[in-house]
Amino acid sequence: MTSIENTALGRFEREGRLLNAVLKGATTKPGRFGFRGDIALKFQTQVADEKRPPDYSIEQVLTIAQEGERTIPVLAGYLHSFAYLGDVSTVLNGALRPTGSYFMFCNNVDLLAKYRVKFGDINFHVLPCDESTVWKEMMDLTGLNKDDIKRLDPGGKLDILLDAAKNIDLSYDDISYEDGLKRMDAVKNRNENRPV
Repeated sequence: MTSIENTALGRFEREGRLLNAVLKGATTKPGRFGFRGDIALKFQTQVADEKRPPDYSIEQVLTIAQEGERTIPVLAGYLHSFAYLGDVSTVLNGALRPTGSYFMFCNNVDLLAKYRVKFGDINFHVLPCDESTVWKEMMDLTGLNKDDIKRLDPGGKLDILLDAAKNIDLSYDDISYEDGLKRMDAVKNRNENRPV
């Protein structure tokens, strides 16, 4: 049985960062651990032993980690603001690899934007996400059809999607994080236009 402790996700589990898991367990590939949920980026100050939700997280995370490996090969997630990408780089520091595939869908980038932002030797593909989900966007990006995977269990679906994501060839505009901060739009209120 694959244990999270022996993967690159073990550190985040110990730090209490893996939240709202839809999937947190072995996938169909031997020695592989899958995670679908949120990774907390900034915690609120705790008063006494009161548990508070994080200030913000990478939401709708899709990732896998191989037992015995210290880095994560592929990860996709949603950021409510492009500005949080700096925190992503800090929190995930040491758990990503230069050859990895990392996708961040942001609420406040131009809907036609497709950037590649580099922190050290790690590249992040930054894409817009408006009223969609990371799962749907990644299915579209990889060209997979939901009928291709509908008979699989959640771990099997994650395997197929993220194995396909590792091999996408993307030629996006290279921009610096600072340039991205200048280009980003205002963060949209998630609760706007929702029925009360």
